[in-house]
Amino acid sequence: MFAPKNWLVRIVELGFLPTDDADLRLKKVALTLVPLIVGVAAFIWGSIYFLLGHFLSGSIPMSYAIISALSLIYFFKTKKTQFIQYIQLVLVLLLPFLLMWSLGGFSAGSMVMIWAIFSPIAALMYLEKRAALKWFFAYFLLIVISVLIDDYVAAHATLLPELARNIFYLLNMGCASAGLYLLVSYAFSEEKRATEADLRIAASAFEAQEGLMVTDANGVILRVNQAFIDTTGYTAVEAVGQTPRILKSGRHDADFYREMWEIIARTGKWQGEIWDRRKNGEVYPKWLTISAVKQDDGIVTHYVGSHFDITERKAAEEQIKHLAYYDSLTGLPNRRMLMDRLHQALAVSARNKRYGGVLIIDLDNFKALNDTLGHDIGDLLLRQVANRLEQCVREGDTVARLGGDEFVVVLENLSEHKFEAGVQVELIGKKILSLLSQPCQLAEYDYRTTTSIGATLFINHQSSMEELMKQADIAMYHAKKLGRDTLYFFDPQMQKAINERVSMERELRKALEHRQFRLYYQVQVDSSRRPLGAEALIRWDHPERGMILPGQFIPLAEENGLILPIGQWVLESACAQLKAWEKNALTRDLVLAVNVCAQEFCMAEFVAQVHANIQRHGVNPKLLKLELTETVLLEKMEETILTMNALNELGVQFSLDDFGTGYSSLQYLKQLPLDQLKIDQSFVRDITVDTSDKEIVRTIIAIAQSFKLDVIAEGVETEEQRQFLIESGCHRHQGYLFGKPVPIEEFEAMLRQG
Repeated sequence: MFAPKNWLVRIVELGFLPTDDADLRLKKVALTLVPLIVGVAAFIWGSIYFLLGHFLSGSIPMSYAIISALSLIYFFKTKKTQFIQYIQLVLVLLLPFLLMWSLGGFSAGSMVMIWAIFSPIAALMYLEKRAALKWFFAYFLLIVISVLIDDYVAAHATLLPELARNIFYLLNMGCASAGLYLLVSYAFSEEKRATEADLRIAASAFEAQEGLMVTDANGVILRVNQAFIDTTGYTAVEAVGQTPRILKSGRHDADFYREMWEIIARTGKWQGEIWDRRKNGEVYPKWLTISAVKQDDGIVTHYVGSHFDITERKAAEEQIKHLAYYDSLTGLPNRRMLMDRLHQALAVSARNKRYGGVLIIDLDNFKALNDTLGHDIGDLLLRQVANRLEQCVREGDTVARLGGDEFVVVLENLSEHKFEAGVQVELIGKKILSLLSQPCQLAEYDYRTTTSIGATLFINHQSSMEELMKQADIAMYHAKKLGRDTLYFFDPQMQKAINERVSMERELRKALEHRQFRLYYQVQVDSSRRPLGAEALIRWDHPERGMILPGQFIPLAEENGLILPIGQWVLESACAQLKAWEKNALTRDLVLAVNVCAQEFCMAEFVAQVHANIQRHGVNPKLLKLELTETVLLEKMEETILTMNALNELGVQFSLDDFGTGYSSLQYLKQLPLDQLKIDQSFVRDITVDTSDKEIVRTIIAIAQSFKLDVIAEGVETEEQRQFLIESGCHRHQGYLFGKPVPIEEFEAMLRQG
């Protein structure tokens, strides 16, 4: 259905731009309605004159209508108000003259009324206040003149028919109504001019030093200023039409932005520090303020964001912070930062129930260096010591300088067990002693230094920070009394344990030299108790402590690398024993199993060592079985496969020890040339009473059978366990039920006894 209001609105909106504000749109409405109303009226009036044959009189309003139409078309095309504004001003001012000329002064009184209405309106619309007053008085003078000449004009005018006169009065009322509408629309012209002044001020402020960005309610960028362009690198053309997401640095998560917009929605404003990305990819910090622009009804129409780059300020803050918390000479944390880190370490220890450690490191004879070579040389040493200390600790640990030649190391997340934590501290302490004892190049001087280290452990908040520092300091001075270049623990019990460990390491080296190791043999049998072979188990025959089991010294040997010569000795002794067994019909077919650790198996020369032992003793390689744990298999899988294949080609067998206790995987069972799976004794122990252990054992047996592997169970101690294993399909057994690990003499005697 035809709706005049709708088409009138569409015509008026032809002159709008998306960026126009409310005041500018109101002005454009007025500039559109004046030519529409008055121009149409002039067109009708001119047409009537033409129809009545008064072409000269009709040409005047018709010209008005044509000029109004052309100015309106130009306005719709360019959407610029300046041209149509001047045209309408001229036409409004000339309208009374044109109509009086057209009517021959017959209705000069009515024209004066129209003139009186339009003149001040035109002045107020297009002129400043002072100029409007001048124009108003000028119009008043013209009105007086028009009245004086009215009689003359009326005497020479051609009288019009009554119908034309009525039409004129109607048009006159229409023009008056249009003028009244414009007068009402601009009743607040003073406020409008004040607003325009504010906008000019705002436009000047928009080009301030701060980067500014205006978006619509959907976050689409409408306008940016030069400071924004300079800061971000994006031109106005590149930024307008985009969203602020082009600036995201990736340093803030979704929760950060969600909280930001929740605050804006609640308060209408947010400000804070944020990291953004420039067009060239550089990430930088800035201080951002976002304000929501709302209508009177509270609906958000725009968002205004202002920011300034705080890169230099952040750098200054970091510099101040560095000076406050870090040592200027070495760059290490100073005492203030150290105490903060120690406080955090105590809190972490209380949370995860793990031990931590504090080491105080003092350079021996540092004063003598300063006195003889100068403080500049001493400073060089301190810098090198700081660098070396940082190389000795793990990520997350703290190295600090207290002052002078004293340094502190805070170790976090050590073991849950006190002794193990002490061992970890000792290892790091030894690393520090070793690295700091290496020569230092100090200008033209070669210098060697030694250090004294005091250590203490902490867990939870059992000791305060001050107490811990005091304990480590006391231990450090005790280390100096012991002869310097050493580590000493504050805890006497811990120090005793560490001393015992150091003593054992020293004695372990002697054990290799003096051949104090022995091999014990534990028989492996089939379901009929017939011996099939044995497992060689190492023992340490200590001259003072007696027989030491492998669990007491093998872990230490693995830490200090002695496991490699020990393993080589075990392998050579096993091959020698196989050779000896060849002479006896009772033992010549026995298979001897030897345990191999990860470090030993991963040696590049391990295959060559095994091959050399087999050839040197001339034994059948099929009688040698290497027992590997799952840890060995997981170390460098590809290299492990190559090593096993090489040994398999020699004829050596493989048994997977403790299967099911680690990272059991069918994948490596498929890839590796295994001959046997060994069920761990932890599953066998409760096999007759624990349903879970029963199922685990049955599963392992089924896996072995599906991969066509032998399966043997260790730790068999009762007849009930043996019967269950046999019924489940496991026919090879090892355990105290058949014999304990014994020296070779007792083992062979047991075989002879049957």
